[in-house]
Order: sequence, then structure tokens, then C-alpha cells
Amino acid sequence: MNSENFQYCTRISEYHTPHPYESDLMASEAPKIILYTNHGCPYAHRAHIALDELKLSYDEVMIDLDKPREPWYLQVNPRGLVPAVSYSTSSLGNQIITESSIVAQFLCDAHPSPLLPASNSSPTSALTRARIHFFIDTWNTKIGGFMFAIFRAKDVKEKEATSQEWVAAVEKDIEPLLEDAAPFFGGSSELTLAEVNIAPFLLRIYALSSRGVLPNSVKVGLDTLPNFSRWAKATVAKETVTKIWNEEVVCEKTASRIAKLKAQAANEHK
Repeated sequence: MNSENFQYCTRISEYHTPHPYESDLMASEAPKIILYTNHGCPYAHRAHIALDELKLSYDEVMIDLDKPREPWYLQVNPRGLVPAVSYSTSSLGNQIITESSIVAQFLCDAHPSPLLPASNSSPTSALTRARIHFFIDTWNTKIGGFMFAIFRAKDVKEKEATSQEWVAAVEKDIEPLLEDAAPFFGGSSELTLAEVNIAPFLLRIYALSSRGVLPNSVKVGLDTLPNFSRWAKATVAKETVTKIWNEEVVCEKTASRIAKLKAQAANEHK
């Protein structure tokens, strides 16, 4: 791989003061991390939030998702997706981790913090981990598909019907799980792995519904849910969440992709 293949965007920050959760081994050696990313991808965004919350230094390699992946990147990640993380220490050697939720989980496990306590760090930590993972799973399986269903909707009536179903699902499945948010999941005063996984989509829900890419009724409906709305607003206000966020670019590209998908669907039915 040479300098013509990719562009490094290096972030330089002081390595964080070891958190009480951290083991002596992990605190003694700062890993060498390379993040293969695209700032417009919500899945890659998860890795950014995790790395920045953990105050880990890393280099970025920007991957253009609008063109076929170059052979060198397929050697890094044969699936061609982002994010991928190269993580190097003297004990592990150089390891590649892929898939956003796995990347975030790995980073949290390698560097225990308020994001996700080590399973044996306290009598309640295993339960905390289980509840965080249940929340993430609930979002992914019960909520995550609605945005894309609206993107595929044939007309305004179908969009509005799906929007109502979306808000109702959040009220039923997510709102009760946020009863003790303070302001973050599980009564935490700091972000957890739950927010790391879901924050990129919260940003998009509010931005896209404010700009007409999603129906405004989505935002209006979610704002009527007291637990969810407080939690979501606290989450999207965090600097680590908005650090790479470019609302205008994401909304424009999303609208363009939806238009292309609809044009393709129309051509297929001719």
C-alpha cells in the first residue's frame, strides 16, 4: 500500500489517563490503531464514537464508498465494508477487526470504561452488560428497519403509515427501557455502548425528518415520548457523537440515493 492508495487523516491526542476499570496490561501499552472509515457511513460512525470516547489515538484511512473498492482495501477487509480497524500491540501483533458492532464491542472490551464495564469488575457489571446488549438488540430488531422502509415507500400515504408504526414501536419497545436514563442508558451519566451503537441513527432520524427526507411526523411523534426524547437529545448533544457529523452532506446524499433507488424501481417495472 502506498500514499497514492489512500489518504491518512491523523488525529493526535494525548493518550488518556488510565481509567480505574482498566487492567494493568492494557494501561501499560497504547495500541497502534488505524481506522478505515467513511464519515458519511452511520456504521463507521460507531467506531469513531467509541474511539473518541475511549480517548484512543488513531489514524484514519478514508474509503470512498461511491466507487468499487480498490484491491488493497479488499485485502484489509474482503467484504469491502467500513469500518475496519487495524489494532496492533506487542502481545496481539497486527489484527484486523471488522463489522461496526463488533469493532465497538472489541474496543470496549479491550479498554473497559463507563461505555461497558468489564464483566467481572463489580457484582452488577455482568447484568449491566446484558441490559445494554438487550437494548441494542431491541433497537436493531424492532426499530432499525423503519427508516429504510420509509425510503422504499411508494407514496406519501405509505410513508405516513410507516412513520406512525415507527413511533408506536419506539413507544412500545424502547421507551420503557429508558425509564432510568440519567441522561444515558441505565442511569449512566456518561455514554454507554448503547449510545455508541444507536447515536449515528438518532442524528439521521432528526436531521432527515427536519429536512423533509423523512416525514416530519417521525420527529414530532418521537418528541412526545418523554424518556426517548430526553435520552436522544442528550445523546446527539455529545461532542464525540457530532465530531464527524456533517448534516448537510448526509441529508443531500441520502436524498440522492433514495431518488436513484426509486428511479431503478420504476425502470424495473416498465
